[in-house]
Amino acid sequence: MAEQPLLDVRDLSLRYPGPRGAVRALEGVSLSLSRGRVMGLVGESGSGKSSLVMALLGLPGTGAVLDAASMQFDGLDLRQQAAALRGRRIGMVFQDPGSALNPAMTIGAQVAEPLVRHLRMSRQDALDRAAALLTEVGIARAESVVRAYPHQLSGGMKQRAVIATALACEPELLLLDEPTTALDVTVEAQILDLLDRLRRERGVGMLLVSHNLGIVDRLCDDLTVLYAGRVVEQGAAATLLAAPRHPYTRGLLAAVPRADRGRMGRLAPIPGGLPDLTRPDPGCNFRPRCAFALPSCAAPQALAPQDGRLVRCHRAEAVGLAPLPGVTGAPPPPPRRPSDAPLLIATELTKTFRLGRPGLALRGGRLALRRPAELRAVDDVSFHVARGEVLGLVGESGCGKSTLGRMVLRLLGADAGRLRFDGQPVTDRPAVEFRRRAQIVFQNPNSSLNPRQTVEQALRWPLVRFGLARGAAADREVDRLLELVRLPSSYRARYPHQMSGGEKQRIGIARALASRPDFVVCDEAVSALDVSVQAAVLNLLSDLRDELGLAYLFISHDIGVIAHLADRIAVMYRGAIVEIGTAEQVLSPAYHPYTEALLSAVPLVGSGGRAARRVRLTGDASAVPDGAGCRFAPRCPRRIGGVCDTVPPPVRQPAPGHRIACHLPLETLAAIPPALGEAA
Repeated sequence: MAEQPLLDVRDLSLRYPGPRGAVRALEGVSLSLSRGRVMGLVGESGSGKSSLVMALLGLPGTGAVLDAASMQFDGLDLRQQAAALRGRRIGMVFQDPGSALNPAMTIGAQVAEPLVRHLRMSRQDALDRAAALLTEVGIARAESVVRAYPHQLSGGMKQRAVIATALACEPELLLLDEPTTALDVTVEAQILDLLDRLRRERGVGMLLVSHNLGIVDRLCDDLTVLYAGRVVEQGAAATLLAAPRHPYTRGLLAAVPRADRGRMGRLAPIPGGLPDLTRPDPGCNFRPRCAFALPSCAAPQALAPQDGRLVRCHRAEAVGLAPLPGVTGAPPPPPRRPSDAPLLIATELTKTFRLGRPGLALRGGRLALRRPAELRAVDDVSFHVARGEVLGLVGESGCGKSTLGRMVLRLLGADAGRLRFDGQPVTDRPAVEFRRRAQIVFQNPNSSLNPRQTVEQALRWPLVRFGLARGAAADREVDRLLELVRLPSSYRARYPHQMSGGEKQRIGIARALASRPDFVVCDEAVSALDVSVQAAVLNLLSDLRDELGLAYLFISHDIGVIAHLADRIAVMYRGAIVEIGTAEQVLSPAYHPYTEALLSAVPLVGSGGRAARRVRLTGDASAVPDGAGCRFAPRCPRRIGGVCDTVPPPVRQPAPGHRIACHLPLETLAAIPPALGEAA
């Protein structure tokens, strides 16, 4: 007798009330998940992924109408038992840790809460277990973190705290909604290792929502592809990612930038947008965007077996292997040569933060002044960005990337150093013209968009503020900005809470472009976007660079995005740039041992989600060397002894413009095998 599935869902449909009629978020979704297996759930924003997860938790939302032939967890009816199961036997990791964590509670109290509530542990035992859980998910000095509040943690640390909370009661099923979106590649690799170990050692089943197909390939056994509420392809993850048959799945894969392929020319986003879910199409609802559509596609499409998977396409056999229009095997164009004249020059920028406040403490029976600890977030950093150039900035969470981005915009003052823009010095209080010409796209659209402003108000304000357009001209400009980021003009009246995370991020990008800037800091600007919209936005940023000579400081933990877009790459570690050079130079040896570790942690589609080699780092980026030596020495797998701890590393130059701060000889660095394989 076959083992009973841990999770079994049959013909699940979900409708939400709306002003124009019911929104059919899910239609006839079925999936089955066994213990110890991981199923990936992919699709564009608005496809119904999060709606499915919330329905499984028994939290479909106010006014939602849920129908299903069966919704069972370990033989229990989820429609009746979900409230009793969630938090205890079913754990949940939400996408946005800033919203998932209570700002008024310490991290330890939040991780301990399910232990007290579900397992009846004492408060002290629960806090001790919370510290152990935080250590398990890769947080250093967990004993002090349990006393910290969310605002005192980096984005990556907050996400790890959310994961620790979900694991607290050792659930049998984990629902993971973009669990690694806020994490850099090394921490992401640690979390994926942890999840992999949980499923192997504890038999935990997992449903993973992600737009990162490399992560899906790395972790998932099975894959379900959702489009506009319907399952369009389902089967073994390795099979679907290696040889997709539905045109939608093929389109998602074609839109992914690949770190192991470097600059790929133009990406191929899926044209058009999702259909109107208030008027469901009885036929194939993907056909308005499908390059292979025929009149016969207007007939209802069944989810039928084809080549070892289920496919909702009656032409899957005929078009599954046909070339996808817009995707060619032609080599990418040669890298653009940016202007030789630097637009922005940063020289010896330094920023130190004080942690806590001074106070009095007893020392040897006497009161003494306790000085607050200091953190050197940016340490003597110099670089330049030319007109029309994209400088990619990579490094782990907490290394100073975002701080540096804010410093070059003078949103954050520097303790030391100089800044010049277009040949002119930029003071701590820059002129209005600098504010117009230098803009930023923030990482978290939930924090950067005013919840009381409509999209139109958010986009119109910079037009008025900088005297660019008013009245009817401003109306036309708002429509143009929305079109740039692939949103219809009907979004003008929407508020942030009425949009998905990806849609809100697109509004943030449109707002930054409204002032017609020359330089934009993109701080994780595409991290919240699904792969098709991400491809469209990356193409847009490339077009604006080419058409307007726009320059970017592009901060990202997605090295695939950096490899595709950047002309040069700077690698940052604990406040300093340890390597800088052209994208081609940084992505292949010789490179800094830290760069090697970053590249080796990148999940790649088509290789089981793994790079050619994996370099595992111990500790985290907060590890401080004992002496005045290399800041990476405490974690470096290639350290060569005491010299790394006591002597600052020399800056070596393998080629013009390529600089590496490392004690290892260039011959040794050049002999390092490629972390991404020969393709890089």
